Amino acid sequence: MNARIAIATVLAACIGAAAAPAQAAGCLKGAAVGGVGGHFAGHHAVAGAVVGCAVGHHIAAKKEREARQAAAANQPPASAAQR
Repeated sequence: MNARIAIATVLAACIGAAAAPAQAAGCLKGAAVGGVGGHFAGHHAVAGAVVGCAVGHHIAAKKEREARQAAAANQPPASAAQR
């Protein structure tokens, strides 16, 4: 019965996170992986899902920041574009 409650909690968190996709980047994948890992590491699926969501969001934000920096580095200077 506890597993059903944990699964329902994780699904509710995923649905809530899906409502705000701009802020939930990486959260769903992280929550899924963390939930499974937490379940096998002592039946802590909900705690694993919460931590997985936070880690997944952090990794996605870091990857997006690096992509923006790489794109900015690849743009020609404004003075060269005006010539």
